[in-house]
Amino acid sequence: MARALRLAPYRRPLLVLVAGVEATALPGVETVRAAFAAGLDWLQLRDRSLDARAYLEWARPLKAVQRAAAGDHPTALLINRRVDLAQSLGAEGVHLGFDAVSPFVARTLLGTEALVGASTHAPLEIDPERLAACDYVHFAPVFAPLSKASTSPPAGLNALRRACERGLPVIAQGGIEAANVADVIACGARGVAVTGAILGAEDPGQACLQLRRALDAAAST
Repeated sequence: MARALRLAPYRRPLLVLVAGVEATALPGVETVRAAFAAGLDWLQLRDRSLDARAYLEWARPLKAVQRAAAGDHPTALLINRRVDLAQSLGAEGVHLGFDAVSPFVARTLLGTEALVGASTHAPLEIDPERLAACDYVHFAPVFAPLSKASTSPPAGLNALRRACERGLPVIAQGGIEAANVADVIACGARGVAVTGAILGAEDPGQACLQLRRALDAAAST
C-alpha cells in the first residue's frame, strides 16, 4: 500500500510540532532547530494571517532547518491547507482542515510521494473511504489543549482508542505532554502532535527531548 510505503521511513512514534508564525519567526528558528536536534520528526506550519509572499519568507528558513536536520531519522515539513505553498517550498506534504481541498485533490496535485493528512475530532469522522488519499489523521483534542482554548470538549482516551481502530494511522493532538504520552501510545496512536508542550516550555529543546524519550519508552513496552 502506498500509505505504508510513505510512512515506512518514519519507524519510531511520530513527534510533530504544530506552529504558527509568532512562535517560529526569527529568533524562533533556533527553537525549531533545537526541537529537531532533540528528536522532532515533523514540523507542521499553521498560520492564516500571512499572505503568500510573507508565508514563504517565514517558511523558507524553517524548511532549511528541517532539511539540515535529516539524519538517522528522516524529517518532514508539512504545510496546513495551502497546497500551492507546499509545492513552492518543496515541503514533504500538507495537512488539511475541514475548509481545505479534499485529500484526493491534494494527492493529485502533490503526487504519490507526498504526505497528506487531515484533521478529525470524532472517531466516526475517520472514514477510510473518504480519507483513502490520506497517510494519517490528527485526532483532537484528546485532552484540554495547552496552547489555546478549545472549541470542542476533550475526547478522552476511550475515543482515541476507537479512533485508532478505524483503519488509518492516528496522530493524537491536544493536551499532549510527556506525562500522558504512554497512555496515548497504548491506545494505538502512531504519534503525537503538540504546540504548547514545546513552544510554551522554558526550554523548548529539553521539552522536546522529554517527549521524544517518553514516546520511545512507550513504544518499547
